[in-house]
Amino acid sequence: MTGPGYGRHTAGLVLLLGVVLIWVGSSFLVSNLFGEQEFNRPFFITYLNTSTFSLYLVGTCVSRLKSATHRRLARRKRSRSDDGDSAPQQEGIDTAATAGASHRVNANHGVNAEHSMHARSRSDERLLLADSATEHKLTTRETVRLGVGFSVLWFAANVAQNASLAYTTVASSSILCSTSGLFTLAIGALAGVETFTTARLGAVVASTLGVYCVMVSGAEATSAHMPRAWVGDGLALLSAALYGCYTTLLKRRVGDESRLDAPLFFGAVGLANIVLLWPGLIILDATGLEPFILPRTGSVWAMVA
Repeated sequence: MTGPGYGRHTAGLVLLLGVVLIWVGSSFLVSNLFGEQEFNRPFFITYLNTSTFSLYLVGTCVSRLKSATHRRLARRKRSRSDDGDSAPQQEGIDTAATAGASHRVNANHGVNAEHSMHARSRSDERLLLADSATEHKLTTRETVRLGVGFSVLWFAANVAQNASLAYTTVASSSILCSTSGLFTLAIGALAGVETFTTARLGAVVASTLGVYCVMVSGAEATSAHMPRAWVGDGLALLSAALYGCYTTLLKRRVGDESRLDAPLFFGAVGLANIVLLWPGLIILDATGLEPFILPRTGSVWAMVA
């Protein structure tokens, strides 16, 4: 396979590999925080990291201000061009020579006006194409409301995954969280978003058997030094199920992913996380489930951030 499609496919695989490496690497960092660094604060870590999504709003605002400035400048140029084309022409004098000159001036003006009309038509065509490419996108209000609505589900999936690392190994947690695709397919089929085919059913069965084999083989090895590994495995599965719900509901609400302004969406998720979920820190501290303690060293801060 060659051509642009092959390049996009290759780029997608490379990006996917990068996401997997970052995901597994972050899991090792969180596991190290809970173990060697003795900073077992899954809610605080998830809250802090999800809050950084709000920085996307800065880039979104700057980009939209630039676009608005370019549009205003384009309108001014078009307005000046229209004013120049509509200026009244001076009438010729009754002499033959002046009439001939006036005829030539009018002819030249007609040519210039024709060129100006063609230029405006091309500009209008580009504007129409840009408008048609963006008219199917969600509005800013719709995107923000969608981000706020999905912020709790996103946070719950991430905090469940981080909390699982306090009870089970990184390998078990990563493998179990990767079953989110199974939940996405099952929930999507029930919701009418995904089509449940024989090939997909075979992939689900093979993946489930693989996860079961990994869990059985690692059960004896982890039971000695992690007696509550089943709690971590359960939290990892819960995280996978929540990810499946998140993906399915988002696809049901949005449809085509090109309709969604991803930076604005995740920025809204981060801002909603800051505004809505901070009471959880106080509640967990008051109940003793997760005492509120800030990292004591710069290395721990770097790992948390």
